[in-house]
Amino acid sequence: MTRALWTPTPDAERTSNLARFMEYLAAEAPDFTEQYDAKKLPAENYDALHTFSVEHSATFWAAMWRFGDVRGDIGAEPWLENPVAMPGARYFPNAKLNFAENLLRGQTDDSGDGTALIFWGEDKVKSRVSHNDLARAAAGFQGVLDDVGIVAGDRVAAIMPNMPETIAAMLGASASGAVWSSCSPDFGVKGVLDRFSQIEPRVLVACDGYYYNGKIIDIRDKLVEIVVALPSVERVVIVPYAGDLESTISAVAVERTALAWSEAVASTDAARPHFEPLPFAHPLYILFSSGTTGAPKCIVHSAGGTLLQHLKEHLLHCDLKPGERLFYFTTCGWMMWNWLVTGLAAQSTLLLYDGSPFAPDGNILFDFADATQMSVFGTSAKYIDALKKADLQPRETHDLSSVRLMTSTGSPLAPESFDYVYERVKPDVHLASVSGGTDIVSCFVIGNPLKPVWRGEIQGAGLGMNVDVADSDGNHMPSGKGELVCRTPFPCMPIMFWNDPDGKKYHDAYFDRFENTWCHGDFAEWTEHGGVIIHGRSDATLNPGGVRIGTAEIYRQVEQLDGVMESVVIGQDWDHDVRIVLFVVLRDGVVLDDALCDAIIRQIRTGASPRHVPAKIIEVADIPRTKSGKITELAIRDVVHGRPIKNTEALANPDALELYKDLDALKS
Repeated sequence: MTRALWTPTPDAERTSNLARFMEYLAAEAPDFTEQYDAKKLPAENYDALHTFSVEHSATFWAAMWRFGDVRGDIGAEPWLENPVAMPGARYFPNAKLNFAENLLRGQTDDSGDGTALIFWGEDKVKSRVSHNDLARAAAGFQGVLDDVGIVAGDRVAAIMPNMPETIAAMLGASASGAVWSSCSPDFGVKGVLDRFSQIEPRVLVACDGYYYNGKIIDIRDKLVEIVVALPSVERVVIVPYAGDLESTISAVAVERTALAWSEAVASTDAARPHFEPLPFAHPLYILFSSGTTGAPKCIVHSAGGTLLQHLKEHLLHCDLKPGERLFYFTTCGWMMWNWLVTGLAAQSTLLLYDGSPFAPDGNILFDFADATQMSVFGTSAKYIDALKKADLQPRETHDLSSVRLMTSTGSPLAPESFDYVYERVKPDVHLASVSGGTDIVSCFVIGNPLKPVWRGEIQGAGLGMNVDVADSDGNHMPSGKGELVCRTPFPCMPIMFWNDPDGKKYHDAYFDRFENTWCHGDFAEWTEHGGVIIHGRSDATLNPGGVRIGTAEIYRQVEQLDGVMESVVIGQDWDHDVRIVLFVVLRDGVVLDDALCDAIIRQIRTGASPRHVPAKIIEVADIPRTKSGKITELAIRDVVHGRPIKNTEALANPDALELYKDLDALKS
C-alpha cells in the first residue's frame, strides 16, 4: 500500500485542537512554569510535540491541565515527584480537584438545558437527558450516599446497562470521593462476586432487567443471590429498565434496605452535587482484569490521572469540539465505558447504546448515528469484522455525513477491515485503530488528526506516552516484532491494586520483565510511517521452533476467506517443541474438507509466511470470549493441555471451552 487511505485536509489541520494546543504551548508555557526552557519548545509538528511531551512530562501535563480547563487547584510545583520511578512517580502532588465537577461543567457554564446524554436501549427505549437533569440526578444519588454515611474512599458498585442512570450514579459517587466500580448485568453471579467481594462496596446500584437481542432478561433472582453474598452492602438502589421494578425491590428488600431510583434521586432538592476537593491521586475507579487465568485483579485508577489522560485523548487525538456527539459501543464492564463518560469534560454530548448491536438488524448503530448526528463512532474490531462478514453496506443505506471519526479497539483491526470501512462504510472518515487497556483505562497508541491513515496500522504513540518496542533484553527495536513498552511515567498509571499492601502484585504485573519500564504484554512493531502494528498478546505469542509469531498475523489471513467466520490459534506443546493449531468457525453449509484446508494453508503461507502455517486445522462451533468480546487464547491453550481453568465466570460463553477438551485430532 503506497497511498494513504485518509489524509487530513489543510483546513482540518489548521482548525484542529492539536494545532491550537501547540499555539497555546508556545504562547503560555513560559508564564505558568518555572521549569520551562524556551530552547525546548516543540516545533509545530506532531513528532516534535510528542518528543517534548515525554522529555518534559511535567510541563506537558500542566499545559494539558490549563488547555483542558480542568476545574481545581493545580498546586505548587513540582508537578512531578520521583520523575523516573516506575512505579513511584507522583504527578501534581499538591493539586486538588473533583472528577464529577469537571464532568458536570455543562450544568454550570450555561443554562444547563443543552443535551448531555442521548440513550437508545436497542429499539425499545429512547431518551434524552439535559445537563440540568443529569446534575440533579447525580445530586439525588449523592443524597442517598450521604444518608448511608459514605465518605471519601468508600466503594459504590453497579450492575447496570450503559444508560443515563449509571452515569448519574457514578457522578454522585465521585462527587463525594467514593470509589466507583461497575459491571454489566449479563455477568453471572460468580463473575460479579469475584470482583465486588474483593472491594466490599457499601452501596449497590442495579437494574431490574435488561434487553438483549429483542428479549427481556430478568435479573431479580441473580441480584438477590449477589446481595446475600455481599455483606458489606448496606443499601441497594434499583433502576427500572426492562424488568419488574416492584417485585425486584421486594425480593432484594428481604435481605437489605432497597429503594427505587426515583426515590433515591428525590432524596434532595439540590440542583447539583456538592463537590469534595480531593488530591490528584485520589482513587476514582476500580477496574478489573479479565480474570481468565485466576481471580480478577482490582486495578485502582486516580481521578486526576484519568481526567487528564482522557481529556488529552478526547481533545487532541479525537479532536472533540464543544457540542459534538461522542459514541462508543460498550458495556459498563469494559473500560471504554469509563473512557466514554469523560467526554462530558470535553463538553460533548454522549450517545449511549445498550444491547445487541445487531438488534433488530445490523443497521441499528448506523440508524443511531444518523438520528443523533453522531460525530465520533467508537466500536470494536470484532464488530467491524462482523459487519464485513454480514456484507452490510452502510454507505449505501445511511447518510453518515456527520461521522468524521471512527475508532476501533478491543483487538487488532485487520487490514481487510480498513478496506471494508473505506469501501462500504464511509470513504472520507478518519479511521483510528487504538490500543491500550484496562490497565491504564486509556491508550498507549492511538489516532492522530494531523497524520495519514495507512492500511492495517495504528497511527502512532499518544502524547505523553513514551512508547517503544523492545527485544527480549529490553533494548529498543527500530524494526521487527517485540514487546510493547512504555519507558517513562505517565499520569494514568494505576495508583495500586486493591488488597496489595506491599505493591508486589502491581510490580509483577508490569515491571517484573524490565526494571523501571512498563511492559504491557502486547506483541508489536513499528512501521515505516511511524505507526504501530499490534500482533496480539505477547503471552499468547506462538513459538514454533523458537520463532515468535503473533496470533493476529494468522487471523488476518484466515478470516479473509469467505467460508471462515472466525478463528482462534494456539501453540500446543508437541514432541519437545510447539506446534500451531488453528480452530475455525465456518459459515453455515461450509465443510472443512481438503480443499478448504488447502486454501487456508495457501492464504497463510503467501499472506504471512511458511512458519505461520498450522500443523492442525480443526473446526469448532464457537470460540470462548471475555465479557468485552476478546478471544481467550490462553484459556483454550490450558484446556487443550488439560490444565484447569480458574475462572470461567470471566467468559461470556464459558460452555464453548468444552468444545476444546479431549479432541482426538490433537492426539496425533
